[in-house]
Amino acid sequence: MDLTQRSAGVLLHITSLPGPHGMGDFGPDAYAYVDWLASAGQRLWQLLPTTPIGPGDSPYQGVSAFAGCPWMVAFEPLVAKGWLAAPELPAGGFDAHKVDYGRVLPWREQQLRLAAQGFFARASAEDRAAFAAWCAAPAQADWLDDYALFMAIRSPLNGQAWWTWAPALARREPAALAQARESHAEEFRFWQFVQWCFDSQVSALKAYANSKGVHLMGDLPIFVAHDSADCWSRPDLYELDEHFQTAVVAGVPPDAMSAEGQRWGNPLYRWDRMAAENYAWWTARVRRALSQADVFRIDHFRGFAGYYEIPGDSPDARRGEWKTGPGQALFDAIAAALGPLPIVAEDLGFITEDVHALREGCGFPGMKILQFGFGGDGSHEFLPHMWPCETVAYTGTHDNDTVHGWWRSASARERAYAGAYLPCNAQDVHWAMIRACCNSVANIAVFPMQDVLGLGSEHRMNVPGVLGGNWAWRFSWDMVGSEPARVLGLITAASGRTAVDKLGLPA
Repeated sequence: MDLTQRSAGVLLHITSLPGPHGMGDFGPDAYAYVDWLASAGQRLWQLLPTTPIGPGDSPYQGVSAFAGCPWMVAFEPLVAKGWLAAPELPAGGFDAHKVDYGRVLPWREQQLRLAAQGFFARASAEDRAAFAAWCAAPAQADWLDDYALFMAIRSPLNGQAWWTWAPALARREPAALAQARESHAEEFRFWQFVQWCFDSQVSALKAYANSKGVHLMGDLPIFVAHDSADCWSRPDLYELDEHFQTAVVAGVPPDAMSAEGQRWGNPLYRWDRMAAENYAWWTARVRRALSQADVFRIDHFRGFAGYYEIPGDSPDARRGEWKTGPGQALFDAIAAALGPLPIVAEDLGFITEDVHALREGCGFPGMKILQFGFGGDGSHEFLPHMWPCETVAYTGTHDNDTVHGWWRSASARERAYAGAYLPCNAQDVHWAMIRACCNSVANIAVFPMQDVLGLGSEHRMNVPGVLGGNWAWRFSWDMVGSEPARVLGLITAASGRTAVDKLGLPA
């Protein structure tokens, strides 16, 4: 995707899609949503990370930086192949507007296990060959076997952290790994099968979206989880002690939003060791991301210029220090291997000149959030007249309140300023913000689906720093109707982000 092309899109995670099976997936509603985006003149569908869901149901703390989320695999293609009977929903079905992960995930895993049994018992020779070829392909060499074995060992241990496994397994002694692969052979094949299904389905969805003029935008968290296949398979690439514990962890220091800062707890990279391997791990990770999306956002981009190191035994982020990141050498190495990189840099928060220099040196567009623009005066960097073209402009992100929620909680001064600048009132503020992003010089404008539908705070995706209740929002088609696509198409066309015929101008 050309990130300099004037375009617009919508932010909606896969899990937020409609569908009968408890959460959004790559099934028919994903294709219907592509059609809806195309009808509204949108050229971009931005997702959150599609790697496995982690603690707190977060897509940013998964057990693998390479694997796809098993629970996004749609059942309809598996039924069509004859590997799975049409799933029988549990009593009462599932909530159409909220993912109840505690109920949904065990049920979905059960269906996937039934599908795997059906595949290995009844699959055609052609499908068996396709599965075997995919497992053996060079694209999977960097991650698949380690991930499948990690999950095969972990599953019967009820998710026990890898550093508490038998020492020979935690240390990855070859004899212990060979024995584990043999004793867990069926479980190993199951996780391979699920990943093959995921890859097949995301590839099909991407091809369909591209055929409709819609590009997929992925999301790449900068860090990986400690309890992950990544740390287990290459502990030497992380700041871990001799017991595989985190000597130092990631986070950000105290600021106006948090007196204690944010202690994320992710292990930090050994950048010196990654550099010695010419950043091969990162090249493989970016290659994997680009096999599933046309462009992707890198979360916490500032960490590549300088990252905040917190002692592992510190309960919060008040004690820590800034360290120098790998800088442009990392992205030069990746680009040398893969070519030009369609990356959006999430450059929000505490941003220093070295971060700006790195982003500009790499040629990546940054991000601007319109909600942030009304707390100062006309020189505020988040007001549209201050944006550069090399920008992806947002009304808000998954971490923000919805526009209507923001309006209700904003100060009287902020509302008055927004009302004068946009102009707008409480009823039409979402369309006013969408129009302001579209009419700006920013090359790309993106809006959360909640803002396109004009929804309130109860529909927001995530409240940072709050445990529980996040990542669960879903929409249903009866919430949409015909008006949002019509109005969004008009605004997008009038601002030169889609074909002018969306305006219905007289001849």
